[in-house]
Amino acid sequence: MKVSDYILQRLREWEVDHVFAYAGDGINGLLAAWGRADDNPRFVQSRHEEMSAFQAVGYAKFSGKVGVCAATSGPGAIHLLNGLYDAKLDHVPVVALVGQTNRSAMGGSYQQEVDLQNLYKDVASDFCETATVPEQLPNLIDRAIRTAYARRTVTAVIVPADVQELDYSPPTHAFKMVPSSRGLGRYAPVPADDDVRRAAEVLNAGEKVAVLIGQGARGARAEVEEAADVLGAGVAKALLGKDVLPDDLPFVTGAIGLLGTRPSYELMRDCDTLLMIGSSFPYTQFMPELDQARGVQIDIDPHMIGLRYPFEVNLVGDARETLRRLLPHLRRKEERSWREKVEKDVARWWEVMQRRAAVDADPINPEYVVHALDGRLPDDAIVTADSGSAANWYARHLRLRGRMRGSLSGTLATMGPGVPYAIGAKFAHPDRPAIALVGDGAMQMNGMMEMVTAAKYRRRWSDPRLIVAVLNNGDLNQVTWEMRAMSGAPQFEESQALPDLPYAEIAQRIGLDGVRVEKPKHVESAWDRALSADRPFVIDFRTDPAVPPIPPHAEPDQIEAAASAILHGDSDRASMVRQGFKAKVQEMLPGTRRRADRPGAGADDSSDGRS
Repeated sequence: MKVSDYILQRLREWEVDHVFAYAGDGINGLLAAWGRADDNPRFVQSRHEEMSAFQAVGYAKFSGKVGVCAATSGPGAIHLLNGLYDAKLDHVPVVALVGQTNRSAMGGSYQQEVDLQNLYKDVASDFCETATVPEQLPNLIDRAIRTAYARRTVTAVIVPADVQELDYSPPTHAFKMVPSSRGLGRYAPVPADDDVRRAAEVLNAGEKVAVLIGQGARGARAEVEEAADVLGAGVAKALLGKDVLPDDLPFVTGAIGLLGTRPSYELMRDCDTLLMIGSSFPYTQFMPELDQARGVQIDIDPHMIGLRYPFEVNLVGDARETLRRLLPHLRRKEERSWREKVEKDVARWWEVMQRRAAVDADPINPEYVVHALDGRLPDDAIVTADSGSAANWYARHLRLRGRMRGSLSGTLATMGPGVPYAIGAKFAHPDRPAIALVGDGAMQMNGMMEMVTAAKYRRRWSDPRLIVAVLNNGDLNQVTWEMRAMSGAPQFEESQALPDLPYAEIAQRIGLDGVRVEKPKHVESAWDRALSADRPFVIDFRTDPAVPPIPPHAEPDQIEAAASAILHGDSDRASMVRQGFKAKVQEMLPGTRRRADRPGAGADDSSDGRS
């Protein structure tokens, strides 16, 4: 047995089913071992090492298991980095197996020799080690996996090419040998009883309680719902916690922050008490004023406690177990006017979203595209979103319910993970549909080539549906709007304009299916066709770049800056003014309006729905 054979055996013993990777001579020994192991664990080939890392992140996010990726030395290891940082910043367990030049060449400025220990010392700061002799195994593999799980982070094992080819010999019962064992052991840390009682006193004293949850509360859905009911609270969600609590609960205000909802903004603006659970939401300006509310934080990581807000009580512990200890100390609030106001605000917000989706645009309103998907989402759907304006519509228009899952690049907010996340999700759950919402910039950056990966593996998925919706507006739209709102700068077309590609046609040429949609009246039928397809499907939606991703509370300086962009000759200024006004006015309309099935509803079906 070679060292490479043993590495794969140890991965199997840890129940690693897939390794997302790309070949290179720095891991030739591992590749040969895969051949001897009958592709177990399965080698999943991407088009680029960064995509392998993103797929490992998506797999880990949606499976709850460690994601494993592998790459060759030098350039392959470098390519992994962006995806690995995505995992590190979103607290996702991922292990990277990386090749290196032969030990005899190290330090000799050899081809593809990179100082991987220094390169990886930040992204894999909790554990990054190089195997130099076989006896270091199985310890290096065990500690890498165990640390990734326990600290929800990235770890790395570097294996020089010649070490991969050595005969494996285990550590012995001898001096300076390190034996190892598999397994993590289940545990759920809880705070001290005195801290729990102090937290209950703060929460019981509040009259207007707001709850903010993140992905750390995912295992505590029932407990969060019960606590919100007892406290008469509204619940806002950081984007990574979007699928923690169903959006159809009347007291769930939705996302918070620049991509968030107005009810979440008002919840924080008006509350007198804040309970934050399993989140490191970074934008303090969207939380209560610093002297406004008493605060309690629950987080499993002491390193993340006390951040973002001057919390009065910090509870270090597992969200579920901590809430279970806290709930018996909470007193039900009989005065429910605060809760009633929150629910009224939420109901009105969804009416606003319905009206915003029905606003005419040229050619298609991107809000309508995503809003039309909302009611069509399968009960077991997994939804991914790329960074950019697509993330706005994912955050605001999709109501994740029941078993639905969803995620995006939360903290790194990198472009490009939407499609590889969805592919990773398909390997985690081959029996569930996956839907990726991406902009044309992200699709051109890497999404289109990862459809080749989908074409390669689609027959291994029992549910063939992997749907990629491209919001094709010919613009790097989020940055364009940020330039307007933050800098008062008009669109700089040389940096922002994108070429138009036939995304659906390209998908068809590689054995998939797709459709280009250029009129609002075809949006819903396109979704229906994709959701009933027998293979991965690309929908090329031609959307209007002038539809603004208006934040829940636009500051006066942002409005002034955007106006300055118009005055300084923004190339899209007329459309921007028109669409911005039409979108904003929907928040000011009183009462309710009958549901518009599509923009221009009530018009003749032959109309394209534009006024």
